[in-house]
Amino acid sequence: MSVVPITSADLDEVEVSWFSALCSDDYAYLGVPDASLRSSFEHCSDIARTAETLGFRNILCPSSYQVGQDTLSFVAGCAPLTERINFLAAIRCGEMQPIMLARTVATLDHMLQGRLTLNVISSDFPGEVADSAFRYRRSHEVVEILRQAWTRDTIDFEGEVYNFRNVSTEPARPYQQNGGPLLYFGGYSPDALELCGAQCDVYLMWPETRDQLAERMRAVHARAQAHGRTLDYGLRVHVVVRDTEQEARDYAEHLVSELDDEYGQLIRDRAHDSISLGVAHQARARALADQFGYVEPNLWTGIGRARSGCGAALVGSTDQVLTTLEDYRRMGIRAFILSGYPHLDEARHFGTKVLPQMRTCSLPHARGRVPATTPNTPLGLGERH
Repeated sequence: MSVVPITSADLDEVEVSWFSALCSDDYAYLGVPDASLRSSFEHCSDIARTAETLGFRNILCPSSYQVGQDTLSFVAGCAPLTERINFLAAIRCGEMQPIMLARTVATLDHMLQGRLTLNVISSDFPGEVADSAFRYRRSHEVVEILRQAWTRDTIDFEGEVYNFRNVSTEPARPYQQNGGPLLYFGGYSPDALELCGAQCDVYLMWPETRDQLAERMRAVHARAQAHGRTLDYGLRVHVVVRDTEQEARDYAEHLVSELDDEYGQLIRDRAHDSISLGVAHQARARALADQFGYVEPNLWTGIGRARSGCGAALVGSTDQVLTTLEDYRRMGIRAFILSGYPHLDEARHFGTKVLPQMRTCSLPHARGRVPATTPNTPLGLGERH
């Protein structure tokens, strides 16, 4: 397998994160709504507090209009309820005027005392279908304005969508003084890779075969290298971990045992990313899977039958899941954003069986927050040099 340079100097530690189901994505049986698991502040903040207790380092808080709660309001509400865990808040670029977004992010960062990270997303707004290339250009401008707000005395920007002159950044200075919150990003199109390579810090991938993941990492690295930058890499994937492989596979089948495929299609179609290239790749993985839904040993695509976006799970024994994550780490993947169904139960399974055996870190602290415009010495994919 080819070499993929990465930013971080120590490959022995990884950031292991969990997921809070703000977008009504929690089930005992996939595709069967359960009132006790509906998206509410009580339920989703319970997931965040449980993840912190178990030792997860970060928690993804997604964004969707049709289902779920407002992401930034949710994170603000969780700030006084938690002490150690970071929050990975999804921001939909263009949804808020960018200078006001910078101020909002800065306020949240102070409330969390530096425990804020951001997931940059570029999907359509409710009632809007915009050209993909335009959406990514708009996101590029938003992120550049955020960077200026967090690192300069004034914002001076001239672009296709936004134009600002001599706007003071004093109200928008975050708690994290050395470049602002870490920016995570996922996308598959050439415009998406350009945005990530130029502006973001951690490239997030959805589960595919390892060869496909490596190919994607190489493509993103090429775009980052063109800007004199290197990135960290992350994987967003579901998990089903049990004491034995058979128990895990049985539980995976249990999850989809009451799924109506027509309703599963409806769940996929209602998401704003349902027509994205990334979602198409998840569908392709399902099509290539064996009769039991496995596209690689322990990588099960059945999850994607009832959700858009990330559509596969690591399914196996404690040792199998731990070994697979270690293989990904050797590839150069530094961040894992995990979830499972129901989210509280699976967090406890993973948090007690696998997580104690992993060496973990918080990426913003592990990297020493090197400014995004500063090139870093690359390390090779594989064993630590």
